[in-house]
Amino acid sequence: MKIDIDAIRKLREETGAPVIRVKKVLEEVGGDTKKAFTILREEGFEKASKREDRETSQGVVESYVHHSGKVASVVELFCETDFVARNELFRELAHNLALQVASMEAKDAKELSEQEFIKDPSKKVGDLVKEVIAKTGENIRIGRIFKIELGKE
Repeated sequence: MKIDIDAIRKLREETGAPVIRVKKVLEEVGGDTKKAFTILREEGFEKASKREDRETSQGVVESYVHHSGKVASVVELFCETDFVARNELFRELAHNLALQVASMEAKDAKELSEQEFIKDPSKKVGDLVKEVIAKTGENIRIGRIFKIELGKE
């Protein structure tokens, strides 16, 4: 069976899996991209769980102020190296987490991780973090989170 190069490229971008692995999985599932995505995503999550013990001493502090100016949030996001801290995927994750904190109530990182992601309710915030871990190959951890609302203590 001939596998479509565009399907390989798309799955590679979505999962961060190596091209060879993407091609092999696509061949195993007869070219079904949905099944291949599910398999590759689970493999990425397994790899992410193996990285949980790695030290995370680099990262960013991301803030978000709602356009009304009445709600703001700050998120501390950690990774292993400053190289990943400057990576666009990591920066986008930090921004999305700050947006999530501004939009939803969460008292800490654990509670935040268990929430449905506001941009895609089919995913949990923790899954979103695991996807970036799978793509970057580094441990990523949410640190402190803060939400400030005008007039609320």
